[in-house]
Amino acid sequence: MSFSPLTLRLIESLTCLPGVGPKSAQRMALHLLDRDRVGAQKLADSLQLAMEKIGRCQRCRNFSEETVCHTCRQTSRDPALLCVVETPADVIAIDQSGSFRGYYFLLLGHLSPIDGIGPEDIGADVLDERLAEGEVKELVIATGTTVEGEATAHYLSEMARRHNVVASRIAHGVPMGGELEYVDSNTLSLALQGRKIL
Repeated sequence: MSFSPLTLRLIESLTCLPGVGPKSAQRMALHLLDRDRVGAQKLADSLQLAMEKIGRCQRCRNFSEETVCHTCRQTSRDPALLCVVETPADVIAIDQSGSFRGYYFLLLGHLSPIDGIGPEDIGADVLDERLAEGEVKELVIATGTTVEGEATAHYLSEMARRHNVVASRIAHGVPMGGELEYVDSNTLSLALQGRKIL
């Protein structure tokens, strides 16, 4: 049995989602067509509206329906602290921890010369302008611990120094509740390097 052209198109469209392969996409498409047409229409309307209305904040580059996002408009945050992250999900994770009350800047990726991703692709020019304003006193770098994340952190720390801004890196190491015998040697090495006096 073969699917109609529109059904095939729907299945192929659903494979753009992360973790959704052809079989999962087929199952989702058939469910929407067979059992939840109201939900499918609501999904289609939400996607259409989101694509039309959601852009990027001019200050932090996070998703926003306005020129400046809600977070960047909060006057209760500390303007001297700016946390640099790779993705919108990173902002949510850090903000939900409740331990950071500064502002954010999203790179939307990391440096990767092998993939052709340079400083201009991660908004380094926009960040450079923001640091030049003189309000930021500490740049908290919260990129990943991959080789690319570390290279990006090094690049950003050099940029901060040019503006006389303190560059700090979030600590990496043993997770809360973790047993040392189950932690990999690289994580233990980072934990030992980042130890602090009690």
